[in-house]
Amino acid sequence: MSLPDLYLASSSPRRRELLAQIGINVVVLPQSVSEQYLSPETPSQYVQRLALGKAQAGLLTLPEAKLRPVLGADTAVVVDGEILGKPENKAVALAMLAQLSGRSHQVLSALAVVGKDILGQDRAEVRMSESRVYFRVIEAADRLAYWHTGEPKDKAGGYGIQGLAALFVERIEGSYSGVMGLPLFETGELLKPFGILPLAVSCVAELKK
Repeated sequence: MSLPDLYLASSSPRRRELLAQIGINVVVLPQSVSEQYLSPETPSQYVQRLALGKAQAGLLTLPEAKLRPVLGADTAVVVDGEILGKPENKAVALAMLAQLSGRSHQVLSALAVVGKDILGQDRAEVRMSESRVYFRVIEAADRLAYWHTGEPKDKAGGYGIQGLAALFVERIEGSYSGVMGLPLFETGELLKPFGILPLAVSCVAELKK
């Protein structure tokens, strides 16, 4: 059995789909790391630390024979310097949507790749994408209806831009894929030192059909 291009230290189906979009063959290797915020780190330091921690944890689980680079990622929705995580319940989700209503917020998406580079050296690279998302006013009835779709339950900030929450978005400044959880421009740049070239990988896959 051939090795994947990359291991993904995340159970997020959205990240897996985004990597497939650029032709990267992955094996999912989800990792659980503490998401406790360590004061006085900034939100950007927080997401980068978690992304790197997930990638490093994933690499440690691989036997030597299966070593390939491991990608970890983390995304945070930030309002007035406060990180909005995944809502614990209905009340929290509705409060988050109310907080986001009629204004803009930041979405920080960090990714890290660890493993052997093209020279066979141990390497760890981290990048981050920052986007700004502008929401329309979300009426209470819309917030409640959105909660009942089930989408907010496992999403940072209580919404998924690739789903019905797109109805709330007036505009985005930055990376759409970054808001989804994996900025593809940064991903492509980060994979190059490890010899993973998405366009070349995609061409090979097409030729094999």
